[in-house]
Amino acid sequence: MKITLSKLSTKDLATLAQRTINVSESGTYAVITAHPLLAELKLKYADYDAVYAKQIYSGKGDSVAQADKERDNAFSDLKGFLNGYRKLSSVANYQYAEDLYQIFKLFGLELYKLSYSSQTAQMKKLIEELEKSDNSQKLKALSLEDAFTDMKNKQEAFETLFAEQASANADLRNQKTASGIRKDLERSLKSFLNLITAMKDVTDWKLFYADVNELVKAAKNSDLPNNSQDNNPPQ
Repeated sequence: MKITLSKLSTKDLATLAQRTINVSESGTYAVITAHPLLAELKLKYADYDAVYAKQIYSGKGDSVAQADKERDNAFSDLKGFLNGYRKLSSVANYQYAEDLYQIFKLFGLELYKLSYSSQTAQMKKLIEELEKSDNSQKLKALSLEDAFTDMKNKQEAFETLFAEQASANADLRNQKTASGIRKDLERSLKSFLNLITAMKDVTDWKLFYADVNELVKAAKNSDLPNNSQDNNPPQ
């Protein structure tokens, strides 16, 4: 019963391990019941099954990107209004618009071109400055309180999602890697198959060996060209 487990696809290795466990636990072969190598194989397969098809990242990227777009729009809308209003020297409070626009200019008029982290840092400083009493009064005089609140809320929503994404990605990266778990399963399965092979001439093991050997043959055949199906779960 010879097979190079490292040559099997992700799916086919899982299938062979699963089917070997199923045959071993069918109740037909008392010789393998409660065997420590079977218990070890089940543990390694459970680890492998839980990880080999997992997402590498959190899947929150689209939500974060959308939140970033919304804060960019809120920032641009408020900046654009101030830029236009400050140029109308004939209207009341145009100087307030000029003063507030200069604050935007101080922290960057094109924050959307920065990385998420850099933009967040600058947006927080901008918001802190605009929340100061004098600037808050100027926003009120220009009837921009709601627009400012919207920008602030969009920034906070982005920060929340970004933090969730970072945390989720960190958790995934801290899990044992799929490649490491695969090697553990290969070693455990190899030991199990070697045991069965060593015992194949013993009366109570002959039929068990024959059944598992058929599973191994099927796994070897699945490794032929065009038969790899890594993206499919084991049947």
